[in-house]
Amino acid sequence: MRLPTGRKRPSFRRAVIAAFGTMAVAAAAAAVVTLPASAVAPPAPAGWSQVFLDDFDGAAGSGVNTADWQYTTGTSYPGGPANFGTGEVETMTASTANVALDGAGNLRITPRRDAAGNWTSGRVETRRSDFQPPAGGKLRTEARIQMPNVTGAAAKGYWPAFWMLGAPYRGNWWNWPGIGEIDIMENVQGINNEWATVHCGTSPGGPCNETSGIGGQRVCTGTTCQAGFHTYAVEWDRSTAVEEMRFYLDGVNFHTVRAHQVDAATWANATNHGYFIILNVAMGGGFPDAFGGGPDAGTQPGYPMVVDYVSVLRSTGGTTPPTTPPTTPPTTPPSGNRDAYRAIEAESYDGQAGLGTETTTDSGGGRNLSAIAGGDWALYKGVNFGSTPATQFYGRVASGAAGGVSGLVEVRLDSRTNPPIGSFSVAGTGGWQSWRTVPANIAPATGTHDVYLTFTSGQGADYVNVNWFDFGH
Repeated sequence: MRLPTGRKRPSFRRAVIAAFGTMAVAAAAAAVVTLPASAVAPPAPAGWSQVFLDDFDGAAGSGVNTADWQYTTGTSYPGGPANFGTGEVETMTASTANVALDGAGNLRITPRRDAAGNWTSGRVETRRSDFQPPAGGKLRTEARIQMPNVTGAAAKGYWPAFWMLGAPYRGNWWNWPGIGEIDIMENVQGINNEWATVHCGTSPGGPCNETSGIGGQRVCTGTTCQAGFHTYAVEWDRSTAVEEMRFYLDGVNFHTVRAHQVDAATWANATNHGYFIILNVAMGGGFPDAFGGGPDAGTQPGYPMVVDYVSVLRSTGGTTPPTTPPTTPPTTPPSGNRDAYRAIEAESYDGQAGLGTETTTDSGGGRNLSAIAGGDWALYKGVNFGSTPATQFYGRVASGAAGGVSGLVEVRLDSRTNPPIGSFSVAGTGGWQSWRTVPANIAPATGTHDVYLTFTSGQGADYVNVNWFDFGH
């Protein structure tokens, strides 16, 4: 989670409560068997081609292959924000004391502290900055990594990361977060947890909730993130009806970000170009600050992030699904088999009361629910949340309601009389076809449920239209 224009301050909910709550849930998960310390990158599966691979084979004590990688040194990019914009305190070097192969097929990035208390570390980036999926295809960026094997007070300030930045950042250094950032793996303070985040839009705030971004997280199971190797990956998919980025820990998809979670211009600015890959270990900065602060006298230097391989795969298989949904409500409402993490068209209800539909001018066309007032509701049967709890609800809404008229969009499971698991409020958005995507936190939901959207207002007037909704981790 790099912040070239300001310091990271993750929300208290996401950066503290969720982290430790997730650990308790994951303690009961099945163990994951990790590969030995030096493993060969898996071959490209059918339908995929390898577009980049470094297994970090080479003599112990040698540097990275500079045909593929370049060192970023100092405390900033030339002319860019100081301390890489994040408040980290180390100086990055090209020294093999900080960045070196170990002779066993791994790259080690090692923070060190000198007698005066000054920190050095390493940051390497791919020379290539053209990594993106083809039209109608997918790109998978993966690494097998052991985080610095240090925990507790000795790990204070450690911030290892495997991430990507949009190519337009190179040479500008001030256009973050609009050009996009994909954090595939981040960790702080030796906590047994990984964070994955997409940054975009404007900062602070904006459509991507900066400087926190659109993030998810997961605990390492089997062995901790620090004690063993795990695979961290993002699959950027342009073959789906709504473009999305899926994040994986040891093959488990725990976080997904979809284009329709933000406006079309924000998504295009963040994705209509290539990316470059970064591996680094920072010391201190905004993210560690959210977990107790940067390095101090008790922090122990010399613990490397160990990278077994970095692989980029590309798939051109499949066709691009149609982007225009049906222009009329279904004559036979569908029942069941709905994916909670793909857009559910609001007009595809299995039952409703008080609702109308109309043609929408929102992107993708089709129809939306209209004339919604307090007491109305819609039912969507058989929504599958899977085994990883959904904690977010996203609704695509518009409102031309007069001033003073507002209401809630609520989510209930299995019965209209059950308590809502989450909700958000809606007032005028500027027009009945002036659309925005509104997020809400929900109580964790797993398994398959009938989902009710219920609408509550203290006024009798119509207050919202709904085009689609979905859920996220």
